Amino acid sequence: MSDFLDPGRGPDQRGAFRVSPTIFLLLAIGGFVVGAFGHLISSRAIVALGIAMIFLSTVFIPIFLNITH
Repeated sequence: MSDFLDPGRGPDQRGAFRVSPTIFLLLAIGGFVVGAFGHLISSRAIVALGIAMIFLSTVFIPIFLNITH
């Protein structure tokens, strides 16, 4: 089977989910920064906000976008 595959070409993207991952990466990194800042100042609310940002960027927003497209 490996004789028929081109190693320089990956799988094609299928489906209607064609959103740039840049916004998700920025939101996740921002969530880590906010969470770390919350730990530094010992604020549970800010830590929770950072965790919520990470969950939004990795779980909830992609699922919402996939359902609505």
